[in-house]
Parts: sequence; structure tokens; C-alpha cells
Amino acid sequence: MTAALRSARRGFTAVIVFSFFINVLGLAGPIYMMQIYDRVLGSRNLSTLAVLTLLIAFLYAVSAILEWLRASLLVRAGLGFDREVAGPVFNAVHRACLRRPSSAHTQALRDVDTVRDYLSSGLIVLCDLPWVPIYILVATALSPWYGAIAVVSCLLSGALAFVNDRWTRGLFDEATRAGMSAANQAITTFRNAEVLRPMGMLGNLRAQWGQRRDTALASQATAMDRRGLLLAASHYNRLLTQSLILGLGAYLAIQREISPGVIIAGSIIVGRCTQPIEMAIGNWKALLGARSAFRRVQDMLRAVPDEAPAIRLPDPKGALQMENVFAHAPGTDVPVLRGISFALPAGKVLGIIGPSAAGKSSLARLIVGAWQPTAGTVRLDGSDLRHWDPDQLGPRLGYLPQDVELFHGSIADNIGRFGVRDDAKVVKAAQIAGTHELIQRLPRGYATDIGEAGASLSGGQRQRIALARALYDLPALVVLDEPNAGLDAAGEQALIRAVQELARAGRTVVLITHVASMLGLCDVVLVLNEGVMSGFGPRDEVLAKLRAPRLVATPATAPPAGRSAGSAAAGEG
Repeated sequence: MTAALRSARRGFTAVIVFSFFINVLGLAGPIYMMQIYDRVLGSRNLSTLAVLTLLIAFLYAVSAILEWLRASLLVRAGLGFDREVAGPVFNAVHRACLRRPSSAHTQALRDVDTVRDYLSSGLIVLCDLPWVPIYILVATALSPWYGAIAVVSCLLSGALAFVNDRWTRGLFDEATRAGMSAANQAITTFRNAEVLRPMGMLGNLRAQWGQRRDTALASQATAMDRRGLLLAASHYNRLLTQSLILGLGAYLAIQREISPGVIIAGSIIVGRCTQPIEMAIGNWKALLGARSAFRRVQDMLRAVPDEAPAIRLPDPKGALQMENVFAHAPGTDVPVLRGISFALPAGKVLGIIGPSAAGKSSLARLIVGAWQPTAGTVRLDGSDLRHWDPDQLGPRLGYLPQDVELFHGSIADNIGRFGVRDDAKVVKAAQIAGTHELIQRLPRGYATDIGEAGASLSGGQRQRIALARALYDLPALVVLDEPNAGLDAAGEQALIRAVQELARAGRTVVLITHVASMLGLCDVVLVLNEGVMSGFGPRDEVLAKLRAPRLVATPATAPPAGRSAGSAAAGEG
């Protein structure tokens, strides 16, 4: 974030230069007033009036153009900042969601928008603050009394701004946190909207959301009340200052210490001294919001730093190896996998079986790199998964998770993974998955827009399109987690043919299933029980062991120290 601000420094520097000339030109109005009252009214010279009026019109036009250019520069500086940080923050949100799944992480993307918007527009308010001393010096040149009143007025405005910060910052931060919590709960609630009314949960969840929202509104209302009081005090200070300047100017003019024109000019100039401070107080909420957003994004980037760049390795063949792998689910202290070790040659079909909560889906996430092991190593073609360039490895992996998620767009976009699409490969993947005919029966075929999260499709249709996505371009390694869930008999037959096609193409397949017909496709079977590997080997041998009464009755235990689970299973075999 700091580097992005530095990259926009040239734009901000130009804005400061423009602000200098804009504020210098701000003196043109008071000088015009002085000339009108002191020269034109006394001489009654209409030519002088015309020349002065034309000159002030020109200077106002120049000032307006400079203000337009300053605003344009700030917009471009804000866009440059966004281009620098949006991509890294998006990646950081992805890493944070993998480490601790939560919709709250996406707040960082909205925070980037908040900072960009403030840099693009709200920062203009602060651009005029550094030039307040110029107006104080000019006011002092008109009369030392004017300068003294301007200094006192600015000090009072500055004190009000300080009190505003100290008095409202904590409340605004609390309101922001509570508002984010309420918004995230609403997102989670409506993700399961279809169960709310049938199960009588709508009122309870609405009350819970309302409590968090009321907390946010209460903090915000208190902060706004305090801010309003300070704004009123600042407004009073400015009006009183202007009236004092006029009254003092009248007295000094009577004493013949200043001219009548100086009365009007002094009032305008001293008003320009306090105006930027008053505007800054009025814009304080936006400043606090941008500052809090900036810090939240920085905290996220520090908490989930970017991965070190990886070199490009030879494209994988699909040989998979795990070496004494331990893993924890995000945000938990108890390991869900313990001491997993096995080796799977390229081109083989591995079946993973075990009771519910045995760690099968966790193992699938480790294989595709969605999770990182707490200890041990997951290797593909002998290289640690963490050493692969994700942009290179991703297209060579296929993954069908247990909970299917499709993305807003067309069916072809989803199957082609939203990259540079090869239509022939999209159709081939759909054909291998047995989905081509199903897609063709839809009104717009492959161009059908599936809606948010595939809402326009049935569960079985989403499952089969997600399978086609996993098979796009025949990846070297394909991991299918309960791929037959939600499929009818025709869908299961299509799935079996897809696995057979992958095996004939020499692709490595990891298949998590409870269906006996699917196990018949496997060359090797791995048995998980309570996070520990209790069997691994050729399919027929492992299944025969499972049928043995001794193994059914005896719970699996972790392998002894110094001996891998794979070797333990082999010894039992």
C-alpha cells in the first residue's frame, strides 16, 4: 500500500503545485474588491472598471481550469493507486479465505475502493490546508489586527479539528466494525435463503442481524452528534470572525488607518484562512474512514504475505507423493490428518475411502494445494507443491470439490475456467464428462448464462458442468471428491466413462467415493480413519483386508515413530 502511494507521488506533487497557483489566484477577488472601492468609486472611471472586470474574469477562468486539472490529476492518481494494489489485495483475500474461510475478508476489496475514492476526491479538501499561512500573511499585510484575528480563528478551528479526531475516531471505528459484522452475517444468511422460512429461522436471524446493525447505528449516531456539534462550533467561529473583521475594519477606516476597500478584502481573505479548516472538519468522517480502510488492508497484506515467485518447472506428468503429512483445518488446533505417506505413479487411479469425517476432503485439498500441510511435504513429479508456479500448475490440475461452486458467466466460460477459451477443448471436456447433450438441450447451449453461483441450474447439472471444468484440457492430475453426489444413473455412467477416458489418456486420477462401482475403476485404494491412513495398496488387496473381521473390529492407529503409514499398511498386507 505504501509503495502504491509512492508510485502516485508524481501526480500528488503536481496537485500540490496546482493548489499553490489556485490559492494565489484566490487573492484576485479581494484585490478586485479593493480596486473597485478605492479606485473606481473614487475616480468614477468606467474604463478602469471594464479593464479590471475583464482581468478578473480571465483570472477566474484560469483558476477554474486549474481546479479542473487538479481534480483530473487526483482521479488519475487514485486510479494508479488502485491498479497497483487491487490485484495483490485480491490475491491476499484469496489466501486469507484459504487460511480461515470467512466472507469478512472481502471487506479488504471494499476498503481499497474507499481509499481510492478518498484519494480521487476527498483529498482535494486537504490540498488547500498548507496554503492557509499565505492568507494569514496577506491578512497581516493589510492590517496586523487582521493577521491576529486570522491566527486566533485558525487556532480555534484547528483545536476543533483535533477534538473532532479524538472524540469521534473510536466511535466511527466501532461503527465500521459492527456494520461489517452485520453485512457479513446478512451475506451468510441469504446464501441459505431457501431454508429460512420453511424452518422458522428468518425472524431469529433477522433479530441477530438487527442487534449488530443497531450497535453500528448507535455508535455512528453518537459520532455524528459529536461531529455535528463541532461543525456548528466551527461555523460559529467563521461567522463571528467575518463579523469581527467587518466591525474592526469599520473602526480602522474611521480612524483612517485602512481604506474602505481593505474592509471587504480583509473579510474575504480571513474567511479564506478558516474555510479549508472548516471543510476539513466537515470531511473528517471520510478521512477517518479512508485511514481505517488503509490500515485494515495493510494488516491483511502483512498477515497473508505474497508467496515468493517460483520458477517454471517442466509440465507435470502426474506422479503424486506425500511424505509424513500433517494438516489442520483453517482456524483449528486439532490435526485432521496425521502422518500421511504414500506414493502414486503417474497415470494411476487412486480411490480414497473411509467413514465420514475421516479427512478425505482434507486430503483432497492438500493434493491440489488449496491447503498447506502443517508438517511434511506434498510432491508432484518430485517437486514440492509450494515450488510450483500457480499460473503454470493450475491449468494442469483438475479439481471437483465436494461442494460445487460455479461462477457468474456462461457455461462455456465456466468449463474453460474463464481464461483464453479454446472452444474445441470446452466441447471435448463436456463430451468426456457426458455433459455435451445436456448443455445442447439448454436454450442457448454453451452460451447459457448460469446466473449467480449457477442458480439457474439444477444440482445435478451444476455437478456435471463442474466435472467438465475439472477435465478441461485433460489435466495431468484430476482430483474428484464425491463426484457422484447428486447424479442420477445416467450421470453416474457418464462419470465412469470420464474416469476411464482419463485413465486411457495416462492421467492420474484421485477419486473419493463410497460407491462400489467407482472403486472398480481404481488401481490403488487408500483407507482413511480418523485422519490416519489405515490401508494403502492395490485395490483388491486393500478391499480384501477391509472385509476381514479383525480389521473391521479394530480401529486404525497411527504408525509408530520412524515408520510411515504407507510402510505400516504394506507390512500389515
